[in-house]
Amino acid sequence: MRDRGPLFGETVLFTGTPKSPEVFNLVKQYGGTPISLPLIQVAEIEEADDERKMNECSHFDWLIFTSQSAVEAFRAKMLRFGFSADLIHSKIAAVGTKTAAALEKIGFNVSFIPTVFSADTFVKQFQPETNRQLNVLFLRGNLAGSLIKEELPFHVVEWTVYKTEKQLSSIGKILNILDEATSVNILFASPSAVHIFAETIAASRGWEGFTICAIGHVTEQALIEAGAPRVDVKPETYTLIDLVDALARRKEGL
Repeated sequence: MRDRGPLFGETVLFTGTPKSPEVFNLVKQYGGTPISLPLIQVAEIEEADDERKMNECSHFDWLIFTSQSAVEAFRAKMLRFGFSADLIHSKIAAVGTKTAAALEKIGFNVSFIPTVFSADTFVKQFQPETNRQLNVLFLRGNLAGSLIKEELPFHVVEWTVYKTEKQLSSIGKILNILDEATSVNILFASPSAVHIFAETIAASRGWEGFTICAIGHVTEQALIEAGAPRVDVKPETYTLIDLVDALARRKEGL
């Protein structure tokens, strides 16, 4: 057994913001140094008709959440307009166990989670038994793709509840780490972070000199399309915990 851990001497750089200290603690347990320098920042979108939309939520058979950010934005609206989970009678679908846990924390029962935490798997597996047309509300971010609306065979209404923007203050710090740290592992948890990294960092210094880690196949594909020559680490289950575990196993085997 290696007494210093498989990530000893390694910098583990998150390009997003982990929602709990659990992931940071795991990196430290493996002996690594975790750093969060998010390339994106997320904020709730507030609109004049938000209260009307909240009142209409129970008119839908299902509400679909594909991220914790959507849950957080929806929770902010619930608090603003005095809603609780028991006032919303729709069934709930979540892409991912972390998203489901965030929903359950605010009082919802989650009725469906796909086996792989991605939108393309969700549209294949989400097949509620019904003899009628379903009305579905998709709680989305401003950069979300159109797959759920276009591929689900139901009446899908989209509500954009949060926005994702560049966080430019992280770019210079990431460049400094890449120049100064001995061994750097960069963890990408969304295509949005990949696109910003490609535009602002890889465009000037390339994709070499660090380990490239992707949370899942959608992010992996975004990396390849952005010019990354390879993806070194991708977990079987698409969570940050599993991504760190997969990185530690890779380093253990080197």
